[in-house]
Amino acid sequence: MSLRADAPARATHVRRFSRAERWVHRTSAALMGVCVLTAACLYVPELAQLVGRRALVVTVHQWAGLALPVPVLLGLASRAFRADLRLLNRFGPHDRVWLRAALRRDKRHSARPAGKFNAGQKVYAAWIAGATLVMLGTGLIMWFTDLTPLVWRTSATFVHDWLALTIGIVLAGHIGMALADPEARRGMRTGAVSREWADREHSLWRT
Repeated sequence: MSLRADAPARATHVRRFSRAERWVHRTSAALMGVCVLTAACLYVPELAQLVGRRALVVTVHQWAGLALPVPVLLGLASRAFRADLRLLNRFGPHDRVWLRAALRRDKRHSARPAGKFNAGQKVYAAWIAGATLVMLGTGLIMWFTDLTPLVWRTSATFVHDWLALTIGIVLAGHIGMALADPEARRGMRTGAVSREWADREHSLWRT
């Protein structure tokens, strides 16, 4: 009796993310959040005075940044995570259609065809991955001051600071878009989304 009652619920929902993928996302988000908050405490005078203990904040910021790639590296052990990375790394003709529609601010679902990930998500994933590597590299140059010339450290500081500001702005946009889509958040929280949402937002996704 209970099996028959559960059948419609299974039929109307599809699996979007595995447990490993959700773990990678949450852990990466937590580490990125620590990096952003500690950076704000280091560069915003009002926050610096409020928090104090600058040396501790610097240490937390450094180790959180160093640990940032770790969840993704561990996630590579998951077949589902590797499969989604391949999907994120592939652009097709429909992705160009999606981007053109986004630039025109055409919000019709028919104008924005998408597979499991839309073109905006692919661009964001590629950008944040590259930005993280640049932040890691410049951060290491700033951390180990005796290993590089002064001009390297000066350039690294400039890139690190301005890229950090850009990351903060992009992350704010990412969070804003997530808040506007409860079903997408549900997919990341529980691993499943409604079939209706999948058909509407990701019409080319083979669920």
